[in-house]
Amino acid sequence: MHHFSLLDLSPVPEGASTAQALANTVDLAVNAERFGYHRFWLAEHHNMPGIASAATAVVIGRVAAATGTIRVGSGGIMLPNHAPLVIAEQFGTLEALFPGRIDLGLGRAPGTDMGTARALRRYMDGADTFPQDVAELLDYLGDAPADARVRAVPGQGSHVPVWILGSSLFGAQFAAYMGLPYAFASHFAPQMLEEALRTYRATFKPSKYLAKPYAVVAAGICAADTAAEAQYLRTSQMLAFARLRSGMPGKLPKPVEDITAHVPAQILRGVEEALSVSAIGDADAVHRSLSQIVARYRPDELMVTGMIHDHAARVRSFEIAADALADIQASVQAA
Repeated sequence: MHHFSLLDLSPVPEGASTAQALANTVDLAVNAERFGYHRFWLAEHHNMPGIASAATAVVIGRVAAATGTIRVGSGGIMLPNHAPLVIAEQFGTLEALFPGRIDLGLGRAPGTDMGTARALRRYMDGADTFPQDVAELLDYLGDAPADARVRAVPGQGSHVPVWILGSSLFGAQFAAYMGLPYAFASHFAPQMLEEALRTYRATFKPSKYLAKPYAVVAAGICAADTAAEAQYLRTSQMLAFARLRSGMPGKLPKPVEDITAHVPAQILRGVEEALSVSAIGDADAVHRSLSQIVARYRPDELMVTGMIHDHAARVRSFEIAADALADIQASVQAA
């Protein structure tokens, strides 16, 4: 494991505003840099009351301005929602403002419901143009030929690192074919993680972007000073996920003492399965769980994420995780 990083969904807690959620994201990024995280990614979601990072490039710019060394990027931009040229210009601008610190992770899903996707002017005829859109975007970020009639300004020649994100074999196969780094969304969709990693590593083609495969595995984290507190804090994310699956998305709920009193057993089983690649508990338990994840999947980088209603508790959770990950990283590199 070369690095450990953080994915923030910029959660909007019940009782708080999007402005407070975004301020919390900036504060978390500042602390993440202090804790030793390598990168800080934000994700594009739309029409979701509990997530404040819809204008992802704007939030990335704010986070990058508040920090000094940590890489900042998208995990990810949902490329079918956008013209590749617009994304090249946005991330070319970010790279010009914060040289050497910007990542561009790309997803194929809309990051929302179909009605909202239509409102985003997404092309809805069923054609999947993601591979062509990625190739076009890479061209805009690269060194354009002298006779190029369309250029990304800023963007051309910036060579912003592009990542392929996914939760299925398609992303793994495409990232391997293009010779790009790959990040798997195992923090909420772990079912195909092992097969996707195996496919990516076995079929990877070296490219001008990357000489050998580089895989990121995402894991949930909810750490606290006691196991009981961690289990209690985690109920917020479990409730939020259950409501999303039931078609009732909302702000991040306050934690509850007994999750079974709020979520039907069948739905709760599905939530626990979806969030199974996670580390929950006190520092020792989190260290053990993260060690097992690293040993099993052998990621080049582990990216942790987690939503906790209380901001101070969320910062503390990522601090505990960083201590564990730094120790695991040192052990892996020494082996």
